[in-house]
Amino acid sequence: MLIEFNDQVVVVSGAGRGIGRTIAERFLAEGATVFALDLAFGAADDGAAPTSADRFVELVCDVSDPASVRSAIATIVERAGRIDVLVNNAGINVEGTIDTLDPDRWRRCFDVNVGGVFLMSQAVIPTMRAQRSGRIVNAASFAAIVPSVGSAAYAASKAAVVQFTRVLAGELGPWGVTVNAYAPGMVPTAMNGFADMDDAAQARLLDTLSLRRWETADDVADVVCFLASRAAGYVTGALIDVSGGKFATQIPAKAYEIAATTD
Repeated sequence: MLIEFNDQVVVVSGAGRGIGRTIAERFLAEGATVFALDLAFGAADDGAAPTSADRFVELVCDVSDPASVRSAIATIVERAGRIDVLVNNAGINVEGTIDTLDPDRWRRCFDVNVGGVFLMSQAVIPTMRAQRSGRIVNAASFAAIVPSVGSAAYAASKAAVVQFTRVLAGELGPWGVTVNAYAPGMVPTAMNGFADMDDAAQARLLDTLSLRRWETADDVADVVCFLASRAAGYVTGALIDVSGGKFATQIPAKAYEIAATTD
């Protein structure tokens, strides 16, 4: 099966670094014209003119700000004439037990993780309806399936993304637009610091995986590209678990103990 995006226009939010950057670069490699959105792009030039190189364009955008989102999408439509794929990757992590969680941090988590998905999706709907085609792919998290202690804000926001995805899939079905979400597991990033943990802490986390290795940004990009492709044309309203089988069974590490005695 060949997955390619020649002549397609792809928008990826939170594409300044990490998973979002990898997703944006993967679409570029697959032939798409990519508009990479991130608030961080404004740090060096104070939000001045966007930069571009061939088919990869960086735009300053704050997904929690309606005016910023509208401006970015209007610029993309003016330049490219269409939007085929929107990947709502932008997100932040807020940690803290419920009794200590600052209300402002709770609100900020929802403003970015849920509000950003809402505003970006709302902004591209007119274009995708007019085309009678499109793909919207939203970043959820394994935390939306099984949350961790101290992750109330993050887990609740990602669970909201899952339900938002299902509703939007139903609303856009008549126009041939699919909407899906993906749930990454443990990808070492600057946001979570997994790779900086000591060996014992890393081993404890890895023991929860059926595929006992850290997830990579490329693992996530593989799934996102599939959901955005023609091959996934009959998949909508779905949450795809791309966590390496995290808690697929009660004690995944037991299989590795058995394997060690049989190899």
